[in-house]
Amino acid sequence: MVVEWCHQVQVLSHKAVGCFITHCGWNSVLESVTSGVPMVGVPFMSDQRMNAQLVGHEWRVGVRAEADSCGVLRETEVRRCIDEVMGDGMVAAEVQRMAGKWKYVVAKAMATGGSSERNLLAYVQDARRG
Repeated sequence: MVVEWCHQVQVLSHKAVGCFITHCGWNSVLESVTSGVPMVGVPFMSDQRMNAQLVGHEWRVGVRAEADSCGVLRETEVRRCIDEVMGDGMVAAEVQRMAGKWKYVVAKAMATGGSSERNLLAYVQDARRG
């Protein structure tokens, strides 16, 4: 099924979603991390490359798909990445573990009294003081 638009957070939050193939735009990365969904990154430009680096190497919640020497992303590479993230291997286990960890960290930060609320309140107080 192809649709013009969907509510990405609702889709990513569905239990049937095993991984997310993403261009690694910042909002997409945050939505995936918040949902605890591992990613296959396919960055094209701008901040997407840096975000893919965070996803794959810093946070370890996904892998990056690489184009071939002609600059073409091949089906075999996409399959390899999906297998790496969703398979039975050590990489998949680590990615899934880390995706669950970051989902918990984000939920804790976003909860009432969490670090997001505290930092926002501190920012507002600082701004009011001038």
